[in-house]
Amino acid sequence: MTSSVPRLVIAAPSSGSGKTTVATGLMAAFAARGLAVSPHKVGPDYIDPGYHALASGRVGRNLDAYLCGPELVAPLFLHGARGCDIAVVEGVMGMFDGAAGEGELASTAHVAKLLRAPVVLVVDASSQSRSVAALVHGFASWDPEVRVGGVILNKVASDRHEALLREALESAGVPVFGVLRRVAQVDTPSRHLGLVPVAERRGEAVEAVAAMAEQVRAGCDLEGLVSLARGAGALSCAAWDAAEVLASSPPPPLPVPSPGAAAPSTPPGGSAPRPPSALKGPRPQTPDGLVVAVAGGPAFTFSYAEHSELLTAAGAEVVPFDPLRDEQLPDGTAGLVIGGGFPEVYAAELSANEPLRKAVSALAETGAPVAAECAGLLYLCRELDGQPMCGVLDASARMEDTLTLGYRDAVAVSDSSLAVAGTRMRGHEFHRTVVEPAAGDAAAWGVRVPRRRLEGFVQRGVHASYLHTHWASVPGVARRFVERCRTS
Repeated sequence: MTSSVPRLVIAAPSSGSGKTTVATGLMAAFAARGLAVSPHKVGPDYIDPGYHALASGRVGRNLDAYLCGPELVAPLFLHGARGCDIAVVEGVMGMFDGAAGEGELASTAHVAKLLRAPVVLVVDASSQSRSVAALVHGFASWDPEVRVGGVILNKVASDRHEALLREALESAGVPVFGVLRRVAQVDTPSRHLGLVPVAERRGEAVEAVAAMAEQVRAGCDLEGLVSLARGAGALSCAAWDAAEVLASSPPPPLPVPSPGAAAPSTPPGGSAPRPPSALKGPRPQTPDGLVVAVAGGPAFTFSYAEHSELLTAAGAEVVPFDPLRDEQLPDGTAGLVIGGGFPEVYAAELSANEPLRKAVSALAETGAPVAAECAGLLYLCRELDGQPMCGVLDASARMEDTLTLGYRDAVAVSDSSLAVAGTRMRGHEFHRTVVEPAAGDAAAWGVRVPRRRLEGFVQRGVHASYLHTHWASVPGVARRFVERCRTS
């Protein structure tokens, strides 16, 4: 099977060159012309895809060759691009920057080769003229398998500056598809982990995306870029499909064990008492009505679309809720997924929602499966920056100045509602917080890079960890989680 969705990869020599402005602006400008645009982001970043979704009207999706493996990049791309007229893929960092110590793995160049896609290089031209040709020549010739189809010049000062740049690039034989003038930066405010997510600033985000679209529309050759996109090579693979990959994954062993430290109220050698349910309705036990609640809203914006798709394919009804506003879990919740985000920014508001905190704690006490990543881990702690949280874990969390960032190679060290001990997964850490203790009596992961350590908590049905993982790499995780929802 072959497929040839027109596509472009937007790359740059370094971070801060204007990739997000150009990629998001292109998505919005193409969509305004009536094209169905498929938005993608290289790497694990959760925030840029939110802006991409706003620009294109479709779910923003990640393409990460480290988290998912190179073999899944093209199938996941085709899954997201179904029915689309064109796809725009925003790169990460500099074009050849990938996973530390892993060569080209997970770099923008690597993904461009896997997608057989032409690259448009966004160059910050603010402090150069003729030298731009040497820079572009170096990037265009460094790896012959990467096709740099043209450049977009950013932060150009004047007509004279533009003429000098175009003259230099003409001698280098690289087409110029756009020139963006040096203007006041589009209002995309940042904080300790990058851009502020769309969900936290919807009105301002809409205005920012509109401004990016206008910059790109006015300064770029959209017809030329569409023509370049149509020159992408055919992909000889099938699109990823959640139901198909689950059907071919091995079934989880049943019953699923419930390891971990006992709660203080558990008698030695006994089982935990089941507290009165804090849920609105009875927990369903059939595939047709099995509810998995997924945290969302401004405090929990980090998730990969494929997670919910896998849960749905496994037989769950995925129901979102907002821990800032909803005082109860969705009716009949049988399992809970709490992804990443910024609970540290909303600690007071999350703490003030005591009814929901009690509902989450009560659900965890029953042994129901709870999967929590990063922000979800903080929310399950006893406290965050002194504010009471759910108290599911006997741990305390606080903000700190040090940024913890990078890919991780991890192995499950305890049987849990997500994985059996020995399951290997790759993850990503991205936070400025610390949890004490760092791991429970039954840890979630053994992490080998950058140093060997135990990390996270497995307790009854709870699996809580700092690691962000992509379930498409090990789809049996979703299947196991749903089976645990049925049997707990």
